[in-house]
Amino acid sequence: MSRYHETYAAWKQDPAGFWAGAAGGVDWVKPWTDVYARVDGLDRWFVGAELNTCWNAVDRHVKAGNGERLAVIYDSPITGAKATYTYNQLLDEVATLAAALEDLGVRKGDRIILYMPMIPQALFAMLACARLGAIHSVVFGGFAPPELATRINDSKPKVIMTASCGIEPGRVIAYKPLLDQALDIAAHKVEACVVFQREQVQAELKTGRDHDWDGICHVARGFGRKADCVPVKATDPLYILYTSGTTGQPKGVVRDNGGHAVAMKWSMDNVYDIKPGEVFWAASDVGWVVGHSYIVYAPLLQGATTIVFEGKPVGTPDAGTFWRVIADYGVSALFTAPTAFRAIRKEDPDGNFIGKYDLTSLRTLFLAGERADPDTVKWAEEMLKVPVIDHWWQTETGWAIAGNPVGLGMLPVKHGSPTVAMPGYDIQVLDEGGHEVPRGTLGAICVKLPLPPSCLPTLWNNDERFRKSYLSHFPGYYETADAGYMDEDGYLYIMARTDDIINVAGHRLSTGGMEEVLAGHPNVAETAVIGIADQLKGQVPVGFVVLKSGVARPAAEIESECVKRIREKIGAVAALKTVVVVPRLPKTRSGKILRATMRKIADKEEFKTPATIDDPAILDEIRAALGSKGIGV
Repeated sequence: MSRYHETYAAWKQDPAGFWAGAAGGVDWVKPWTDVYARVDGLDRWFVGAELNTCWNAVDRHVKAGNGERLAVIYDSPITGAKATYTYNQLLDEVATLAAALEDLGVRKGDRIILYMPMIPQALFAMLACARLGAIHSVVFGGFAPPELATRINDSKPKVIMTASCGIEPGRVIAYKPLLDQALDIAAHKVEACVVFQREQVQAELKTGRDHDWDGICHVARGFGRKADCVPVKATDPLYILYTSGTTGQPKGVVRDNGGHAVAMKWSMDNVYDIKPGEVFWAASDVGWVVGHSYIVYAPLLQGATTIVFEGKPVGTPDAGTFWRVIADYGVSALFTAPTAFRAIRKEDPDGNFIGKYDLTSLRTLFLAGERADPDTVKWAEEMLKVPVIDHWWQTETGWAIAGNPVGLGMLPVKHGSPTVAMPGYDIQVLDEGGHEVPRGTLGAICVKLPLPPSCLPTLWNNDERFRKSYLSHFPGYYETADAGYMDEDGYLYIMARTDDIINVAGHRLSTGGMEEVLAGHPNVAETAVIGIADQLKGQVPVGFVVLKSGVARPAAEIESECVKRIREKIGAVAALKTVVVVPRLPKTRSGKILRATMRKIADKEEFKTPATIDDPAILDEIRAALGSKGIGV
């Protein structure tokens, strides 16, 4: 039997007591005066307490006698490089790097931008910043110079840490020229850049400003220098993570130290059911929130082993790479995006690669980052023969808003639902007037304030924008900007972003519901539905489908069958009359489909190519596909 309902009730009855109990899993330098308080009109957790996140993630495991336990596994199928680090070795790397940063003048409260690929040094850098009480801001390696410059101007870093290059399948991206361009553009001038030289590219260092990563660490080691952990307030920022804003100006989501550590530790026990010493693999990138929470901090706070994977789910070298990693390292739980599984399913629909590897260590697959369509979940269940757990959260929250808490005993899975609200989240589905809608009715998904530990307390240097972006539309609630409904059992269904709910002749329809129907076509690997402007009905939906590998049928036949499926499953009210077969969909590098950009192309609106796009050439393919149907021309 699941202990979920009693656990959730215990939180609701005594939120402060619940989180004070959870905080027992964290080492504190100084106890709190208040578990929760409103400070300057904003929510704060563990007020008055002091701690150090790096101590909790690294040092305390060594102090407890677990220094020889494996902390980090690095696997790069692109380069063939592999490495492992015990907690003792991780402590040595992090404390030495932190000492080298101290020698460059880094102190508590300073900001440091990390512009890094998926290599262990990215983790060392994040933890070294946390050790010193400096605030890191990870910017996805390879981000365009103007986008990097806006983040430099907003966070005003003292130091930028980077690598000479990032490596993608089939190409090497030199980072230093991009960084130099960004520094030329930026109004804020940094004092130093630290460059980790990879063997594929040697970056040119600018005398005075630029420092060789290994060089400064070698100097620190030569003097026997290792930095101690600097205590910080629980309410002090651990990091800033920029997320795209609707205005094009990025929003700096702030994550505090205390609430974050408590929520991360609680989630590893209760959501993911991972024990110290087990191998947990979040197949993401440190540039995204999943990477911050579940590649770096949560597994290490738990004393587990984490994997840094520099590769892709397919093509490095094939659709079996995930299974190879699970088999090689005895992975207990895999956490990735549904996009990754759709890509694997497209290349290997019969799961032929799965049988080639020993996956007996794998207990659970967790999916998040976008809506997990039932077809993908069912395919993964059938192929892997383990529970497939969808859960839902955001950059802003840092951990699950809704999920199926495996550590408390699994609840029944309902395909298409990320299950139920986690403790700390009072989820309500509201209409435009802010009133709760009946169960089963589509509405705006909101969280009643206060938000739990780890959720953003504000935006970097911009309390007003924080209030306006998240708290103003529905007073007393945090607006998630996701739309969906809740069923009679309290299960949540995320159907779309609120701006992806389309209004067809007065009927509010979810693009997610239509995508689910299209994904059920036996030849379809991936789908996207957007609403485009229509003079008669206001908006009408258009569907895009990517076919599974090996499908040789005429595209027009499949398009016609997809339109018929929508009419049969949803009805004529959906008004979906156009489906286009495309070779691929435009996505961010984390795998999110760029529906808003596709809609602007269809509506002939001006748009800026998103900074996070994986391949800008796909936008021309979408424009051509729409043009073939007489749309957007």
